[in-house]
Amino acid sequence: MDRNQKITRAGATRALTESALLVALATVLSLYAVFKLPNGGSATIGSMIPIMLVSMKYPFVWSLTVAFAYSMIQMMTGFYAPPVETLGYYALVVLLDYVIAFGVLCLAGPIFKAFRQSWPVRLRLMFAAMICVFLRLVCHFLSGIIIWSAYAPPGQPVWLYSLIYNGSYMLCEGLISGLILYAAGPKLASLYLGIKPVKPIDPSEPG
Repeated sequence: MDRNQKITRAGATRALTESALLVALATVLSLYAVFKLPNGGSATIGSMIPIMLVSMKYPFVWSLTVAFAYSMIQMMTGFYAPPVETLGYYALVVLLDYVIAFGVLCLAGPIFKAFRQSWPVRLRLMFAAMICVFLRLVCHFLSGIIIWSAYAPPGQPVWLYSLIYNGSYMLCEGLISGLILYAAGPKLASLYLGIKPVKPIDPSEPG
């Protein structure tokens, strides 16, 4: 389904069912972390991939809604209160560490489809995932500077603390997602996105 197409009434039930199942899968994967950091943040077993697959299959507005719903679930299952407990800081935590950070996953679809004519499917999947990982890192990096600076070790620049802290688990998250998509990406694209693998041309066959 192209991202510019609208979901028909007949396809809405299927889209809702698939999206709900993939959000549930992403939530389960997020609970099985490779490691967790004390003030929030964890490397998971590819928990971002199901949400990105929704973005690659369905229109942008739909995938944005799914990504927002997933961000709310992430907030409910693992919210960390800011060190300065004011309304403004709570709002910034909600936006930077949840709504925007997980909302960027809806961009995987447009990125994936932008290179459909020139790149193989495995490379497109991995590139879209890495861009989303980077954008999510930017959100957490800014959050670390603006909100979580109180936890920076004495004498260490706040930006460096945020980069090391958030980069540690996001780098691991990116590597795990990249490896999963490298190994299983073409199969996922075939089964879920309906993109059939391209057979290599046999030079021995007559033209």
